[in-house]
Amino acid sequence: MRDALIVGGGIGGLTAALALSRSGLSCHVYEQAPQFTEVGAGLQLGPNAVRRLHALGLASALSSVAVAPEKLNIRSARTGKTLGELPLGTSANAHYGAPYLSIHRADLHELLLLAATAEGVDLQTRQTFSHYEIHGAQSKNTVIAHFSGRVSLESSLLIGADGLRSRVRQQMLDDGAPIKTGHTVFRCLIAQRDMPLALRSQHITAWLGPELHVIQYPVRGGELLNVAVIVRTPPVFTTIQSEAVQDWGSALPAQAVRAALSDMCAPLTALIEALQDWHVWTGYERSPVAGVTDMAQGRIALLGDAAHPMRPYLAQGAGMAIEDATALAFALQSCPNDRALSLQHYARARWQRNAKVQARAKRNGQIFHAKGLIAIARNMGIGLLGKRVLDVPWLYAG
Repeated sequence: MRDALIVGGGIGGLTAALALSRSGLSCHVYEQAPQFTEVGAGLQLGPNAVRRLHALGLASALSSVAVAPEKLNIRSARTGKTLGELPLGTSANAHYGAPYLSIHRADLHELLLLAATAEGVDLQTRQTFSHYEIHGAQSKNTVIAHFSGRVSLESSLLIGADGLRSRVRQQMLDDGAPIKTGHTVFRCLIAQRDMPLALRSQHITAWLGPELHVIQYPVRGGELLNVAVIVRTPPVFTTIQSEAVQDWGSALPAQAVRAALSDMCAPLTALIEALQDWHVWTGYERSPVAGVTDMAQGRIALLGDAAHPMRPYLAQGAGMAIEDATALAFALQSCPNDRALSLQHYARARWQRNAKVQARAKRNGQIFHAKGLIAIARNMGIGLLGKRVLDVPWLYAG
């Protein structure tokens, strides 16, 4: 019988497999895609997540592909004025014991996949999860997971790391589909060598505007620039706002993005004019985690987006999945003879923090996209308080 069966081979699932395997459990990851891969563009990893990846022995692998930007710039999308700065780089490392990194999703996924493979994790593709059953008495039960092709597997644990539309979650919680946030995300990657010199950057810059913001940062060792535009979905985009637009693969004409930002400042419009290959994604979320049973019940547990999909305004989607994975391994080590109790410990350790991050991310979006007097007050606050409002010690030190 398998010690742990993980449904989903994304960043959260592979981190969990690596952490559990390092704890001595036999781990089996079942992914529905034809191969283990990660779509998308860049992501940011706060010191809280990086510290945990370092503890898994991935410091060298991370440093070879990620960037540790020296600062975060906050600028007005309307005027181009710098509103405030947050030192990162050596400052983040000194304060939190790990750097703040920007990295391509595919690079992070690949290094996790290589580490899990080296650890002997069983990795299976083309396996679509169907449903699970609980067998046996309450104290000694097991999970039977059923997949497509009449594959049925017995395990002492079933971990749902199968993303926003998790089938494991659907059976465990039966709480319906995720809901649209009302925001649309446009993403683009460009080789910095193909950009005008004035537009190249090795820092993180956030441009704040009315009902929108733009974030840019380097990835792949600084060779590429990742740019994301997040806007309150305007009527012009309703024709592309469909259930099919759920991933990073839907292309979008560059002119549509340029039109959405046509009245912004010259430096920002120059950046947008330099970009061509845009992809669109519809924002979805769920209500914040409300308690222990939202993350674990019996021998079933959820992690990452399966448990707590969140808005991107705190850059912690991947970070919380990584935290979940390592917390799960710790809980199973702490209580090795009672799997169900271990999962309860895991859920108790995680649900409130995840709920807080979900709520804070939503609030950040309201602040980022403010207009009128609220935007003026926001800009003044950033200018006066600087690091004190831009830093997030409770998150990065956690």
